[in-house]
Amino acid sequence: MRFVTFTLKKQNRVGLMAPGDLIIDLAEVNRRYLKGGSPSYLTTMQAFIEGGAKALGAAKRAARYVGVQSPEGLKRLGSVGAVVQLGRAKIISPIPWPRKNVILLGVNYKEHVEEGARARSLELKYPEAPVFFTKPATSVIGHLGKVVHHRATEKLDYEIELAVIIGKKGRDIPKEKVYDYIFGYTICLDMTARDLQRRHGQWFKGKSLDTLCPLGPWIVHKSALPNPQALRLICRVNGEVMQDDNTSNMIFDIPTTIESLSSGMTLEPGEIISTGTPSGVGFARVPPFFLKPGDKVEGEIEGIGVLQVEIAAPA
Repeated sequence: MRFVTFTLKKQNRVGLMAPGDLIIDLAEVNRRYLKGGSPSYLTTMQAFIEGGAKALGAAKRAARYVGVQSPEGLKRLGSVGAVVQLGRAKIISPIPWPRKNVILLGVNYKEHVEEGARARSLELKYPEAPVFFTKPATSVIGHLGKVVHHRATEKLDYEIELAVIIGKKGRDIPKEKVYDYIFGYTICLDMTARDLQRRHGQWFKGKSLDTLCPLGPWIVHKSALPNPQALRLICRVNGEVMQDDNTSNMIFDIPTTIESLSSGMTLEPGEIISTGTPSGVGFARVPPFFLKPGDKVEGEIEGIGVLQVEIAAPA
């Protein structure tokens, strides 16, 4: 199941992707055809995740209903907005305005640690524990969005990452129960102003400029990705492959990461945790490569899809 937030007629809607590039408007199908009224858990992705089993049940019923329709039936559903062709809707970030900062991991792939040490002539040292930082909600955009090349930076870089979406509240979560607390997965492009990152001596400012956290295009439910530690990640700039690796090469896997993060700290439904990037980033290339307005960046993760953004000049 791929859950998407889309905009139609200036309204944000929660949808479920169906065969034929159709989006099922979960609230509309539920209200019109399944006698389910308009439950609050179908109004936003945040509410849907918090809705737990009830929300998933409603999505499955909607998928079954749409799945048995004839072409004429699908046309009827389309005429009232219960299903929408992907090309007619604007896809936005799955969680357009996260309640908390997006949490990300730094230096979580061995070869990325090594390339960073070489590029900066530093002593090679692997992390002994997960390295966390955050991005604010103002940095989040969605699929086909514009990443602003702010005047504040001259060294805008790209990073492809697998992001985890928390599904239920928990603290002190042990490794063996981590997947019970996960709702699903999406793609994160951790865009970074490298010069600001170095100048300020920490990562928050250089990672947190407006639009530097593209997410999407949708959330894939965990049931569709039973092994998130064996997924290929690819990042392309203008069609050229810049990063190509596998989530199996993380230094700290997802259970270790969430066990560490949740130690003494409550994680809540809808919380987004991005798990670090592999080697191939721009600042470590020879010669270094940085993004410019007009560049198109694609992040692709096996089993999820492709998240694409364009670099835009500041207004």
